[in-house]
Amino acid sequence: MNGTLYAVGVGPGAPDLLTLRAARVLGGVDVILAAASPRNDYSAALETARPHLRADARILRLEFPMTREEAPLRAAWRAAAESTLEVLGAGEDAAFLTIGDPLVYSTFGYLLRTVRAMAPDARVEVVPGITSFQAAAAATQTILCEGEESLHILPGIRSGENLAAELARADTAVILKAYRNFPAIARAL
Repeated sequence: MNGTLYAVGVGPGAPDLLTLRAARVLGGVDVILAAASPRNDYSAALETARPHLRADARILRLEFPMTREEAPLRAAWRAAAESTLEVLGAGEDAAFLTIGDPLVYSTFGYLLRTVRAMAPDARVEVVPGITSFQAAAAATQTILCEGEESLHILPGIRSGENLAAELARADTAVILKAYRNFPAIARAL
């Protein structure tokens, strides 16, 4: 029997901001899939989840390069999907860890598409996580939207002109994935 792949959002980086369901899933899976850059060994998602893991859980590092080049990205997604499907095929349950939520600007989306293309019947469950903007709003008691207001979530990697146009239409905006684009973001704001 094949295992189940759980995509687990571990929240904004604090072990006490995982959901009860995330903690339960993490305490029950055989293998932890930790996304990491090939340039370093650190995984913020793994460190956040660590207090909730089984003592005997096996950690499997999945490397995803930090590039926009299509060929290396596709190769990394395929290699990660192959490793994931090997674990599931052995009957083990696995949790792919992601900071925030698995379906909001997460590496998991690429893994999910690739796994689905390679094994359409693979069992996958998504455990939502608290996002950084939800945690920031809670910490500052900032109301993000109410009534008929809209909330725009924008990728910070866009050009300053594109960001400015989107911001002009938003009642409230959240900019995620800022990376090294702070000057363009500052100009747009």
